[in-house]
Amino acid sequence: MAFDVKLLDQTGFRRSPWKNGGGVSIAIAEAYRDGASAGDWDGLIWSLSRTAIVTSAPFSDLAGIDRMQVLVEGRGLVLVASGTEIDVREPFRPVSFKGDTPIVSRLEAGPVEVVNLMGNRSTTRLDLQVITPQDRCPLQPGTHVLYAANGACEIACAGHVHMIATGNALRIDTSEVVNLEGRGGRTIVASAFST
Repeated sequence: MAFDVKLLDQTGFRRSPWKNGGGVSIAIAEAYRDGASAGDWDGLIWSLSRTAIVTSAPFSDLAGIDRMQVLVEGRGLVLVASGTEIDVREPFRPVSFKGDTPIVSRLEAGPVEVVNLMGNRSTTRLDLQVITPQDRCPLQPGTHVLYAANGACEIACAGHVHMIATGNALRIDTSEVVNLEGRGGRTIVASAFST
């Protein structure tokens, strides 16, 4: 079995402008096609980032990109999309939507921070979940980034216990199914699978 674990320290996270220029994201982990530079939207395979939304505003047009998002700081975020609403009011409850969908954010209780998982629809399938102590989930073959968004967390995986400090992440690449168990804190588990 190919199994690789790597700590991602927040001091190495890249700051990246939104595609529409309306803000800046902190890139936690990302992958681009060969020859594409970091931040090249045309070369994106997948990315996990954190961003502050400080005012109601349109989202970037990300045609061909699937998106998942989870609120990690604040409350009251609603995504207004073509007459419907995507409810992101409650923290740590992931939602999904297509990057092609015209969306305007609405803030009902002040600025918020979100974690975004994005992937090229033609090459990548995404999953985003939140695990707490005693939660168990199998990690399917692929790339998984475990992020401690607002407090340190502890997880057990493949016979090892890993502590992740607040703001840091742990990347796991596996070719076989491995079991993950939450031991402490709340962990965001972002997964990208090649299609």
